[in-house]
Amino acid sequence: METTLPTKKQKAFETLAYRGTAFSPSELKRLQRFIDERGNLSREALARDICTRYGWRRRNGLRPVTSCRALLERLERRELLQLPAPKRHGVKSQRRALSSPLLGQGSTQGDAAIDSKSISGPVTVRLITKVERQRWHELLARHHYLGDCQLVGEQVCHVAQVGETWVGLIGWASASRHTQVRDQFIGWQAQQRGQGLDLIANNVRFLLLPGAHTPNMASQVLGASLRRLSQDWEAAHGHGIVLAETFVDESRFEGTCYRASNWERIGASKGWSKKGKTYAFHGEPKAVYVYPLHQRWREILLSSKGWRRIRNPVRAAKGIEQYEEVIKDSQGLFAVLGEVGDFRKARGIRFTVQTVLAIAVCATLAGAKTFIEIEEWGEDQSEEVLRRLGCRCGKAPKERTFRRVLTGINASEVDAKVGTWLAQRHGLAGCGVAFDGKTLRGSGHGKRERPVHLLSAVVHGSGEVVAQVAVDSKTNEITCVKPLFEGLDLRGAVVTADALLTQKKVAKYLVEDKGADYVLTVKGNQPTMKRDIADLQLEAFPPSVQDNR
Repeated sequence: METTLPTKKQKAFETLAYRGTAFSPSELKRLQRFIDERGNLSREALARDICTRYGWRRRNGLRPVTSCRALLERLERRELLQLPAPKRHGVKSQRRALSSPLLGQGSTQGDAAIDSKSISGPVTVRLITKVERQRWHELLARHHYLGDCQLVGEQVCHVAQVGETWVGLIGWASASRHTQVRDQFIGWQAQQRGQGLDLIANNVRFLLLPGAHTPNMASQVLGASLRRLSQDWEAAHGHGIVLAETFVDESRFEGTCYRASNWERIGASKGWSKKGKTYAFHGEPKAVYVYPLHQRWREILLSSKGWRRIRNPVRAAKGIEQYEEVIKDSQGLFAVLGEVGDFRKARGIRFTVQTVLAIAVCATLAGAKTFIEIEEWGEDQSEEVLRRLGCRCGKAPKERTFRRVLTGINASEVDAKVGTWLAQRHGLAGCGVAFDGKTLRGSGHGKRERPVHLLSAVVHGSGEVVAQVAVDSKTNEITCVKPLFEGLDLRGAVVTADALLTQKKVAKYLVEDKGADYVLTVKGNQPTMKRDIADLQLEAFPPSVQDNR
């Protein structure tokens, strides 16, 4: 019997695996037939279908569409697969333009160094907001020796501040895929690395701003960031982190702040780095440091089942049993959503507004944050579940349907009906209800359109928003109090507010018209009332206090 040596391609077949799926020659042929049958799809849609076919999920329950598409393109470059031509050609992102006026705004300095003598008080670390992201990247570009960076995969951006002054920036991103010294330290095999890599975060940038290099500042900032890293990662991506890693260029730094924060140096890299879609040898090995964030980190990373402590997976429940009381009760939210008007023309409608909103509610409760994730949640449900949610055809709506309905629906109408239902469901008698105004960041469009300002009524304790109205730019919050409480039964409730809303008309309306009690704050903007309250000597009450004097 003759034996033949394996060819180079056959060896590639034997070693190729992705998310626990081994791609043998026969499996690649089946995959090619699957692709040929869907030749009219875009590469992104094709990658999504392939994720569904193999059951590939990220730890937060979403399909790994981006990495799957990268895998397909890599197989195409190795001539193992043939993909349909791209539907459109990507445009390389331009480097962010540096804008000095932005850096000079507020109490945080731009190019000017921070006065170290003015830094006093505890160091706090928090997530950056959406409007602060450009400023965060610009500061990195100006002051970090490597410049700005494009964070890869899952990511978290922290800013450290003392008072209102920014003193440091920390960027976390997905872990490096191939780090031999780290894998040996953990005890990983290739398959285990693929299952647990997303439980490691890489500290890709750490910067103390000029003037903030005070004693122990670096270790304080790093420690504060590590203490909240896993929690912030779980809130953003649906799973926590058990190990942090970083790479230190020892030709420039000694890694003192990492050692002071109890990081462990486990070795050095081999001097390779990712360049686009390939790896390039730069000849400058980096010291590899790691920091455990969980006592059982090694057990978790070596376990085939991964980390069970996942509190926010999008696919935590396949059905709607946990939402049934809310969705399918005759007095529940499903019935309320059926009262919302439809702005679309009647002809050609396959899914009612009630159905689209009900699926969006269930998906959002399960952790979905985008239209694509809502669509994926619907696709994962059984035909019976979808019919109970109002899908007559037994299939879920597509992303474009959710986008069209949720962006075109009368948001004020939905908000009013849902808020009234929440108030009736729990009852406000004996509860505290706070009303306050907030401006929504990122809701404006420069000088053309000012940000949206909302006046909201929130139940103490549960945090449920039972009513909210938009405050027009030509008026103020005081004039919106009556429209806010118009549809609420406040009898027996205690309404609280800040000093801005401490007005005689507001108090009279709450007591006489709504039958509620109130607790309002009095500050220096009401000097006469504040003096009258002081003259009453309320500190002598209750009577027991007076008896003890």
